[in-house]
Amino acid sequence: MSHRHGASAHGWAAALRYAVLGVAAMAVAACGLDDPAAGPTAAASSPAASAPTPGPASALRSPSGLTPDPTSAGTGAASSSLAEPGGPQRPAWLGTRVLPRRPDGLGEVQPTPAELVDRRLPPPDLRPAPDVFEATIEPVPDDVLERSTWIEDCPVALDELRYVTLTFWGFDDQPHLGEMIVHNSVTSDIAEVFGRLYDAHFPIEEMRVVAAHELDAPPTGDGNNTSAFVCRPSTGGSTWSEHAYGLAVDVNPFHNPYHRGDVVIPELASAYLDRDRDLPGMITAGDVVTEAFAAIGWGWGGGWNSSKDWMHFSRSGR
Repeated sequence: MSHRHGASAHGWAAALRYAVLGVAAMAVAACGLDDPAAGPTAAASSPAASAPTPGPASALRSPSGLTPDPTSAGTGAASSSLAEPGGPQRPAWLGTRVLPRRPDGLGEVQPTPAELVDRRLPPPDLRPAPDVFEATIEPVPDDVLERSTWIEDCPVALDELRYVTLTFWGFDDQPHLGEMIVHNSVTSDIAEVFGRLYDAHFPIEEMRVVAAHELDAPPTGDGNNTSAFVCRPSTGGSTWSEHAYGLAVDVNPFHNPYHRGDVVIPELASAYLDRDRDLPGMITAGDVVTEAFAAIGWGWGGGWNSSKDWMHFSRSGR
């Protein structure tokens, strides 16, 4: 199944009529730390597999004919050479500076490095992408499954998940190819949301499937991966995160951190606690991101009372 449209003309609606190293897992686990007292009314978290089942995987290729390469999406010295000449460079130390652990197991919150105070970095993987929005949907390929966090103990069956590739705009004002795993009941909704973000040129730094090794990686506090499915319980409890069902998405976690008391995740993102800065990549009430997710009935963690999870959107509102 494929959704495709230009960045102008009739927009996403017409086109859809047919159908961190270390911080990534920690940020996802933080989502849903507490059940928001004033969260939006949403569907029950036990998903109904209502979406149509896509056809054979052989008919569902990535927009560029390539499978996104997770080894290119890491951080470190190699990533600093991937930026366009003359543009912002990815700091070579990204993902390499391990933070001390707090007694609660989270990373120590530290001041935002100067290079990240106004973060506008190109994706770590400058893979070619189409010059129009395109989304493809297929069963999770074996190679993607092997590098994902799914195991048989997860609360969602493998045949309920789908692998989605999406075109997104980077901070370098260029289109890029991203990927995520979501529940099969929300595939068209997710394509609709990111089609709207693409049309608005909302910048995203990185979009890839969270790898299994990241679940136990030490915190570096500087990741910024937009992601959906991660099979992990919520931090501080035994209940499954909405991400473990493929029914939640985190967008630009560094620009839109989780905050409660003295906890900030990602731990180096304190500069983004000031939500009046309104910098590219930040999510604010009533903007294109919150409106796009609201249009499909999803709730936003930025509206919670006892904590704020500005990166987090979910079907249940948790």
